Amino acid sequence: MTSFQFETAPELPGADRIARVGLAAIRATVNRLWDIDVHGLEHIPADGPAIIAPNHLSFCDSVFIPAALPRRVWAIGKGEYLDDWKTKHIFPAMGMIPVDRSGGDAAKAALDTAARVLDGGHLFMIYPEGTRSRSTNLHKGRTGAARLAARCDAPIIPVGHVGTLAIQPPDQFTMKPGLPLTIKFGEPIRVEEFGDPDDPRTARTVTDALMFEIGKLSGQRYVNTYAGKDDTPDMPIPTKIAVPPGRAARAPNLVAPDSGEVIDLRKDSRGALAAD
Repeated sequence: MTSFQFETAPELPGADRIARVGLAAIRATVNRLWDIDVHGLEHIPADGPAIIAPNHLSFCDSVFIPAALPRRVWAIGKGEYLDDWKTKHIFPAMGMIPVDRSGGDAAKAALDTAARVLDGGHLFMIYPEGTRSRSTNLHKGRTGAARLAARCDAPIIPVGHVGTLAIQPPDQFTMKPGLPLTIKFGEPIRVEEFGDPDDPRTARTVTDALMFEIGKLSGQRYVNTYAGKDDTPDMPIPTKIAVPPGRAARAPNLVAPDSGEVIDLRKDSRGALAAD
């Protein structure tokens, strides 16, 4: 596993001493018990802010991705973790920023704290789907990462991983050792590549581009609906894809001008971004 830089930040959520020991233990355990193949670490900046944006299939995503990163990362976590005695102390100590997923002022407070992490020059992780996909599909992204990127002038690093669902299926407390896992970090996405950062419409364009990149890295089927408890593995695949401007060259088997184009996917069902 790659070398690791622990960044102290007493002014941010988390307890530096506990986080340092905890991350060292997690990295050592992960390296000993699982066969992890990590690609694209060159896309993680050696310093300065960046938003880490992975697909989300299993609770253990939040174990393996921080363990694979070369720097300490702060992350959004559902507020319900604070109601469970097993997690209410250790998760905040490790740097989790709780979010009330009902939205409103509580969600804004979490994003304000995330902005403090990025403005301090650190890494921040958020799942664009907002919750775990129970269908194994990749779902439509929420715009929080894009809005943070514009606010803090930070790049977004798309992440696709394969293997965590087998290691820890839904509602299983333990993780199965010895199984393979692949984590791929993609090229940074900059908000200004897609329009005026101050235009609210740009956040949706950036988010769609982000999900497009995550889908290529993870190999998941994309469905143009938000993730929720009612997803099922047989959700229909979209028949059209909107290639984001400037990203056509990164889309294998698809050709589109820089202005963007909607392409029929019935001849190639591996697309990763449906048109809105």
